[in-house]
Amino acid sequence: MSMKDKMHTGELYLPGDEEILKIQLKKLDRLYDFNATRPTELDKREVLLKEMFAEIGEGCYIEPPFHANFGGSHVHFGSHIYANFNLTMVDDTHIYVGDYTMFGPNVTVATAGHPILPELRRQGYQYNAPIHIGENCWIGAGVLIMPGVTIGNNSVIGAGSVVTKDIPSDVVAIGVPCRVLREINEHDKVYYFRDRKIHLD
Repeated sequence: MSMKDKMHTGELYLPGDEEILKIQLKKLDRLYDFNATRPTELDKREVLLKEMFAEIGEGCYIEPPFHANFGGSHVHFGSHIYANFNLTMVDDTHIYVGDYTMFGPNVTVATAGHPILPELRRQGYQYNAPIHIGENCWIGAGVLIMPGVTIGNNSVIGAGSVVTKDIPSDVVAIGVPCRVLREINEHDKVYYFRDRKIHLD
């Protein structure tokens, strides 16, 4: 099995492999083009994202700068996803994000890990584990999502959290490491922020 194939199996591999680097550099050139667009070039950004990503639905918006190890080529976005500036997708393997999910600024979604054993790190070995983020999630500013994590639908991850384990659907989760604080409940149907009531008239 080639090093390139091992990127998506969870096995140890060498990311400096010549075949991998050749592909990666082409993807990073396209990412550079996206980040160099002007704020008025929304149509150009949309075209570039469709070229860059493995999949991307309608109505998605990513505020540059956007960072990705493989330029988004292993990222699968649903529709109507919003990402604020400095979203980092360490997409050495696949990242899946459901419809209507939002990312605050400075979020990192990292599929790549390195072995604990120093000798293996010295040799440059790495492994990757895919990440799944459900539909209609809100990932707060500065959140770090680690390899292999799944976040369920509708959940909110509080700002600054470090998500090292799976988070179920329909919860608010916060902290380092991130833990479930509470379920989304009837209170949330009345109040949107502290004591502020929802009025949509």
